[in-house]
Amino acid sequence: MVIFLFSQCRRTRSTHSSSTFVFSVLDMNSTAERIFRTCNKLFSRGTGCCSKTPNELVEPRPSSVETETHVENLHHLAHPSPPPPVKGPARHPERAHHGGGWLLSGIICINVLILGCALVTSSAKSVRVTAVHRQAFLIFLLLLTMLWMLFYMVFTSRRSRAAPFKDNHAGPVWLRAGLLLFGLLSLLMDIFKIANFVGFLHCDSAVKVALPVVQAVFLFVQTYFLWVHAKDCVQLQTNLMRCGLALTISTNLVMWMAAVTEESVHQTEIPSVNFSYRMLRGSYGVAKCRCSHSSCDTFKKAFYYLYPFNIEYSLFASALAYVMWKNVGRLVEDHGHLRVKFHPKDTCLGAAAGVLLVLAGLVIFIIYEVDMQRGDEGDKTEALLIYFLMNIIILSLMLLTTLAGCVVYRLDHREHVSEKNPTRSLDVGLLVGASMGQFIISYFTIVAEVATGARGYPNALNLSRAVLTVLQLGLQNYFIIEGLHREPFHTMQEAVVHANAQVTQEQGATRTATESGTSRRSLAADPKKLDWKRRVLKEVCAFLLLANVILWIMPAFGARPEFDHPAEMNIYTFTMWSAIVNIGLPFGIFYRMHSVASLFEVSLMC
Repeated sequence: MVIFLFSQCRRTRSTHSSSTFVFSVLDMNSTAERIFRTCNKLFSRGTGCCSKTPNELVEPRPSSVETETHVENLHHLAHPSPPPPVKGPARHPERAHHGGGWLLSGIICINVLILGCALVTSSAKSVRVTAVHRQAFLIFLLLLTMLWMLFYMVFTSRRSRAAPFKDNHAGPVWLRAGLLLFGLLSLLMDIFKIANFVGFLHCDSAVKVALPVVQAVFLFVQTYFLWVHAKDCVQLQTNLMRCGLALTISTNLVMWMAAVTEESVHQTEIPSVNFSYRMLRGSYGVAKCRCSHSSCDTFKKAFYYLYPFNIEYSLFASALAYVMWKNVGRLVEDHGHLRVKFHPKDTCLGAAAGVLLVLAGLVIFIIYEVDMQRGDEGDKTEALLIYFLMNIIILSLMLLTTLAGCVVYRLDHREHVSEKNPTRSLDVGLLVGASMGQFIISYFTIVAEVATGARGYPNALNLSRAVLTVLQLGLQNYFIIEGLHREPFHTMQEAVVHANAQVTQEQGATRTATESGTSRRSLAADPKKLDWKRRVLKEVCAFLLLANVILWIMPAFGARPEFDHPAEMNIYTFTMWSAIVNIGLPFGIFYRMHSVASLFEVSLMC
């Protein structure tokens, strides 16, 4: 039957045309498969298959093998195999292995954070849990974290295979430079603390001197560790490395909580609403004993003003350590990081307007600080009005500029980045999370001003400032996040050129000439269309960057209109309002600093 089938195929092949042959092959293919199954059953029965045991295999006969080969040939003729796929660059897996180290490190981080939060919070008011207990716990954490960082540096230096991969997106220059700057200012704060607490050694605990000494050494070790190893993707002893990095993250966050709490302890009680918080700064530590030298008050005021930088340092270090923790065991491709040069000439208008805004803000800030130091209530009210008005102008200009940038985004057709990037995810998370602090303060202010009726110019301006802050934060977050997730302009141009070249190779000669001419004309016209979009986005980024700088400078260097204006304290009481501000304001300061860096990165991608 099989021989008869193939003879019929040969007759069909000789009597029909090539188009009819294709359809015949398709019909005969299914028929041949059915006949082959029937023949195979007959052959099996003819060889006594019923007498075989179930474990024995039927040995294929030559005739059946030959028939199967012919059927496969017919199948390949009817269904030609697709061309082999084009091999692109080999990609490594994103993660080599998900072990128990992730869970263990998370448990360690959470437990250290909760214990530190309990000790820091209880030591603020409790008599049984004193500041000495909190400082002893912090010394233990700092020493343990330093020992682990020293072990890490020795381990990776002796084993070249410990960190063979580098994440080029991790540890950007702006973040490490900010870490170095805030580390130096935090070191200066520790020096002032040592000089101040030495004067109280005759009547106070020596732990208060030991903590800034240990913290100064910790600052040096951690800054060097993060500067050198921020890009590492560790592949050896991954569980131990994850646990150590989790300890580093939790230590920095506990230090941040301690700094925020210690700063707020200076202002826990107030006799009347009109009594400025600035008069309470000198009361810290005076009730216990008197300083043995005359410079204690100077050092005390100096390190008080340096607290914001120490808070920023802890947050920066936590961010870098978190990226290292995410990169443990991660396999990345060995390709160069895209380097883009910054050209100041591309941002003339935005930079000039931003510089003028910064200078005007500095003048208003100096006037505000000088008038607030005086005892005249009229000067304080006037300084508060000027400060509120300046903030309203800055926020309004930022809001309009951000709207212009969002309109350009709507006209822009760049694709979104699909590549997984822990650094970009962290940037977005920090941006949204840090903005929550300013959101909280603004909404509490709105509720307080609306409840009191917002009577008078100071209340009306304060309400307007809070509303504009909410709008500006939301719109700026959208602008930055959208810019971070867009493909860079130069990357899109390279992709268009590559796609056009690939299409040109696959087309015919006549069509190739026509389409290549069209593509060349489109490529020649596209840069001009892109230039105005890029120019507008760069100008927007430059202006917003400098505006965020002045909004960072004013609260970081001591401007506290939240305490100088009594509207919120009349509603929430000073104790509650002080807690809200001292928790939300550090996040707000960090948000402005992080926005500066993110806007600079968005500008480079334009």
